[in-house]
Amino acid sequence: MNPPALELANLSKNFGGLVATRDVSLSVGAGERHLLIGPNGAGKTTLFNLITGDLSPSAGRIRLFGADATRFSTRARVALGLARTYQVLTLFPRETLLHNVVLALLGTERRLFPAWRPLARRTDLAERALQALATVGLAGAAHRIVGETAYGERRRLELAMALAQEPRLLLLDEPLAGLSREERETIQALLEEIPRAITVVMIEHDMDAALAFAERITLLDRGAVVLAGTRAEVAADPRTREVYLGV
Repeated sequence: MNPPALELANLSKNFGGLVATRDVSLSVGAGERHLLIGPNGAGKTTLFNLITGDLSPSAGRIRLFGADATRFSTRARVALGLARTYQVLTLFPRETLLHNVVLALLGTERRLFPAWRPLARRTDLAERALQALATVGLAGAAHRIVGETAYGERRRLELAMALAQEPRLLLLDEPLAGLSREERETIQALLEEIPRAITVVMIEHDMDAALAFAERITLLDRGAVVLAGTRAEVAADPRTREVYLGV
């Protein structure tokens, strides 16, 4: 039996006297679509930053595909198959879409790329980058400058950068944020096409879209897990309404 793609055990993060994440435990099975919900300040992005290694936990353990990754570097976690997107886009606006994806791929390589070697020679990376752009409908825009593209195209580019890394576990931090209805529908369709070989954990405030995507949901509030279960269980639980509406 395969181990869970992600396991968190009593994970906590303190910033001085501020408790951002409090004793969080959850398990995400391989191939699962898991949703993290909660009001602003619930600790969702902090939890992602702990999983990726951008932050070190104050207490608790993180396991990726059965391996204890609590003290692993971000690079080592990526090598295990972890990739993510960000709530605030992290792109190189003066570079082309293609170059942004190539740089994302370069960051996953085990050996450092020699600074003196022209990146244009890495045709293997360019081919993989084009394939990734094609999966999100951006192959025809590969040589456009990021700063000249629409916001919805940049969201798709970030998804392409993550998928190009061939992840086993993909963390999506509000992939629908700031999009128009048409753009949301485009991204939703792309998310539905992600292969089941990739486990997806998503943070999202568009509840209709998120509930339609997720199979299991964890509700966070003030850094702690309030409840976890299937989407039907979480949607029906009065604590969900209480956390969001205070009633």
